[in-house]
Amino acid sequence: MPTAVAVPAFLAGVVISLLASLVLVARLERVGERLGLSEALLGMVAALAADANNITAAVTAVASHQQRIGAGVALGSNVFNLAALLGLGAVVAGRIGLHRRVILLGGGVGMWIAAVTLLTVAGALPAGWGLTLTAGMVAVYLVILGREGNGLDRLPVPGPWVAWLRSAVSEEELELEDAIRPAPGRWSDAVAAAAALAVVLVASVTMERTASDLGTRWGVPEFVVGGLVLAAVTSLPNAVAAVYLATRGRGAASFSTALNSNTFIVVIGLLVPAVVLGLGRPSGQAILIAGWYVLLTLAVLAIAYRHSGLGRVTGGLIIAAYAGFTGSVLAVGYAIHAATGVVAALGAAAAAAMAAGLIRRGESA
Repeated sequence: MPTAVAVPAFLAGVVISLLASLVLVARLERVGERLGLSEALLGMVAALAADANNITAAVTAVASHQQRIGAGVALGSNVFNLAALLGLGAVVAGRIGLHRRVILLGGGVGMWIAAVTLLTVAGALPAGWGLTLTAGMVAVYLVILGREGNGLDRLPVPGPWVAWLRSAVSEEELELEDAIRPAPGRWSDAVAAAAALAVVLVASVTMERTASDLGTRWGVPEFVVGGLVLAAVTSLPNAVAAVYLATRGRGAASFSTALNSNTFIVVIGLLVPAVVLGLGRPSGQAILIAGWYVLLTLAVLAIAYRHSGLGRVTGGLIIAAYAGFTGSVLAVGYAIHAATGVVAALGAAAAAAMAAGLIRRGESA
């Protein structure tokens, strides 16, 4: 494909996928409301819809035997989501208040997914085991959410645990109630959602193919194409949604959306195709992104728990950590001289920023 055609096609794919994703999320929320889903489950439906870009681009790359791009899209999108949905959301909103039980419940699931992903990408776990462990955790989480938490009675756990989980689910419902409560949908919403999904799939495939072609033509490493370029542009719907919610004083919904989005991207966009088509040999580059994903997830959760939420300053620190991630990907991708030292320095700077977020006190955090 000539460059004069590939560039406009890529840009058109970005714009079209963004608009179609927004339509898809809105329509699916209405359908979920018609089905009587709880706010938490409705948020998961919205997150899954917003992830259609990321998942499609990652699956397309793996199916084309471009495992580095596929893994880069999936893992890089998760790092971007933490910075855009939580970091940027906190900066715009001023503060995202969160209940600590919600952080422990959703964060526990998120950390499990991130840790299993790192072990799988590093080759310590077969892809099949990785999928089983992550999908199993998602299934348990869905049972916990149930319909307003009624699924808790199915879990073989002690009574005090059930009471704690029920409180956590109730608090999550309170955080999401104002943000996600659309009008009940009709059959036309289901049709519109299906049409929007088809457009998203076509646009995402176009973006992945043109970006891969342009990257090869311009000498951009696959690692950079997937982990930075495609990861960011396919996550734009999530970023737009986060800013929208934050400007309306509903930034707390971004927490659930960010963690759920990352879960779906890993399970559906990375591990399912890895089981079917293979993930390829362990790559130091993929391990680098997976490591950032794990460490930034842990840092964000620790800061949120420490301060019962995220403030404008800590949001800025999360964005700064993403800048460090970007620099490390570019350093390794282009094999910059003394790249190991560059990565180490960026990692140390990001760690210092996160430590500052943990130490900082008060509402301004």
